[in-house]
Amino acid sequence: MLKPILLVEDDPRDLELTLLALERTQLANDVVVVRDGAQALEYLQREGDFAHREPGNPAVILLDLKLPKVNGLEVLQAVRASQELHSIPVVMLTSSQEESDVMRSYSLGVNAYVVKPVEFKQFIAAIADLGIFWAVLNEPPPGSIKTTRRGT
Repeated sequence: MLKPILLVEDDPRDLELTLLALERTQLANDVVVVRDGAQALEYLQREGDFAHREPGNPAVILLDLKLPKVNGLEVLQAVRASQELHSIPVVMLTSSQEESDVMRSYSLGVNAYVVKPVEFKQFIAAIADLGIFWAVLNEPPPGSIKTTRRGT
């Protein structure tokens, strides 16, 4: 069973484009979508609406920076502070090019910071590359269960 990709995105347009790009990569991973930082934490901690989800962490978290309820930096900080979650790769996927956002993200332990391209084709290509790298090519940390693609 492949680990899912957790996509945390509140903007309907960016959500649609991201899902389209991930679909085009033909990844076998499921994509779990949550629309705010509070839902992301509930999913990761198996609480609230996600209390009965299957155990296990996602392959990667694609995390928007500016989210309602709990922002992306707060989600990142909670993930890195948790013994059970700290090794999950987190990619900040945002429209912010603010140096302070980039610096704060890296100081909190983000694995990558990707500015969403404005142009459609570039956006699709960037998301496809992210999905393939983190869900297929990336080697998980020691002690993690290595998952394989279905059919291999």
